[in-house]
Amino acid sequence: MPRTGLLAPAAAGFLLLAATADFAQAEGDTIVLGAAVSLTGKYSVNGKNTKDGYDLAVKRINEMGGVKVGGKAYKLKVAYYDDESTPARGAQLAERLIGQDGVKFVLGAYSSGLTKAIAPVTEKYKVPHVEGNGAARELFTQGYRYLFAVLSTSDYYLRDAVNLAAEVAKEKGRDPKTLKIAMAFENDPFSLDVRDGILEDAKRYGMHVAIDDKLPPEINDMAATLTKVRAVKPDMLLVSGHEKGATLVVRQTAEMKIDVPIVATTHCDSAKIAESMGKLAEGVLCASQWDRKLSYQDKWFGSADDYANLFEKEFKYPAPYQAAESTATVLVFADAFARAGSLDPEKVRDAIASTDMMTFFGPIKFDSTGKNVVKPMVLYQVLGGDYKVVAPTKWAETKLVWPRKLPQ
Repeated sequence: MPRTGLLAPAAAGFLLLAATADFAQAEGDTIVLGAAVSLTGKYSVNGKNTKDGYDLAVKRINEMGGVKVGGKAYKLKVAYYDDESTPARGAQLAERLIGQDGVKFVLGAYSSGLTKAIAPVTEKYKVPHVEGNGAARELFTQGYRYLFAVLSTSDYYLRDAVNLAAEVAKEKGRDPKTLKIAMAFENDPFSLDVRDGILEDAKRYGMHVAIDDKLPPEINDMAATLTKVRAVKPDMLLVSGHEKGATLVVRQTAEMKIDVPIVATTHCDSAKIAESMGKLAEGVLCASQWDRKLSYQDKWFGSADDYANLFEKEFKYPAPYQAAESTATVLVFADAFARAGSLDPEKVRDAIASTDMMTFFGPIKFDSTGKNVVKPMVLYQVLGGDYKVVAPTKWAETKLVWPRKLPQ
C-alpha cells in the first residue's frame, strides 16, 4: 500500500491514508506524525480543512530542509486515518496509530468531542498530542500532561469584547468598573464556557453584570431579554447562541430599536451576518480564532496573509482558521523537535511544554494545563458589509467604531 493518498475503504469501514506497516517515531530520515481526522461524516468539511493545514505545514517545512534534531536533518510526514466524525472511532484509531503502528507523536482531530475521546489514549501511552481544533475548556481541567492546544479555548471567545470596552472607557475618561453588561447564552457547554470567560474578566475590571439570561437550545425569539436590555441600558450586550443566536440579536435589536454601544456575538461569521443581513449587522462585533489580515509573522510562512495566499494557491479555496490552527500544531512539533535535540517522546513533550514562539497564526505559549495562554481571540466588527479586525488593538487593521449606531 502507498503511504500517502486515499485508499479504498477497508472491511471495517474506515479509510486508511497510511501504511499498515509499523511506524516508529522516525523512519530513517523521516519523522512520522499520526492523525485521525474527519474525512467523512458530519465534520468532513472541517476535517478536510484540518488535513490540508497539516499537509501544507509538512510540505513547507520539508521544502525548507526539514527539522534538525541533534545535528541530523529529518523530513516530516503524517500517517492519517479517517475517524468518520465519530469519537469512538477516533479513540480506536488513536490506539491503532500508537499501539499497532508505533507512532510516537499525534496531531489533533477536528472538534472538541473527538479530542476528548482521543486525549485519554495519548495520555495512557505518554504520547505528545498537539491539537488546534478542540476548544472546550474541560479538555484542560483533566490534568493531562501530554495534550497541548494552539487555539484559544472557548472561554476566550468574547473576553476581548470586555477588554475592548474597558479600553474605550479609559479613553473617554470613564472608570471601567462603571460599565454594565447584559449577557444571553444558550445552555450548552460551549456557550457556558464563553459566559465563564466574560464573568472572569468582568470581575477583574469590577464591571456589573446587569442581565444574565439563558437561551433555550431552539431559540426563536430574544424579545424577553431585549426588553430587559431596553430598561437597563447596558454598555455591552454579549450573546452566544450559535448561528441562530447571532442572527436573532442582529435582527431583533434593529426591529425593537434596542440601542447598545457594544454588541458582540459568537458564530456571526458562520451565520454570515455581514453577507446576509446588510446594514442591520453594521457595527456588530464577532469572535474568531484567526484572520489573514493580522500582522503575525514567522520564519516558515512569513505573514498571516502570505500563509493565506499560499494556502489558496495550493488548495484552491480561501484559508479557513481551522486550517491555519492545524498548520500551527505542526510548527509546534517542528520547533520542539529542534529544541529537544531528541526524538524521545518525553523530551519532546517537555520541549512542547516550554514552547514560547510566534507563528503566522499568533503567539504560542502553554500553561501547565496545556492551553495556549498568549494567543488572543480576534474580534471583527462588521463595517461597510465587511469584517474588519478591531481587537486585539495591537494587531487590529482598523479602530473600533463606537458607539454602535442602529441602522436607520
